[in-house]
Amino acid sequence: MPKRTSKKESDINILASRIVEEATTESTKEVKPEKNPAAIALGRLGGKKGGPARAKALTKEQRKRIARKAAQARWAAKIDMGSK
Repeated sequence: MPKRTSKKESDINILASRIVEEATTESTKEVKPEKNPAAIALGRLGGKKGGPARAKALTKEQRKRIARKAAQARWAAKIDMGSK
């Protein structure tokens, strides 16, 4: 198995050159692209329609069961936090 080489620079001038180059060149950090406003509006539109459409498709008993399960989950979380 070959030995690994050291990452240290043997010449201080090469190291100094690299430091100066990194400090003076523009950053290559990844910049997040701006979001497309049309896509945001379209997604929001679907989100606004989704909840009411789902509720309309469910029966009263299904909605009641979902609401009860959500309430139990919320209260279980509050009880768990109180016991710590």
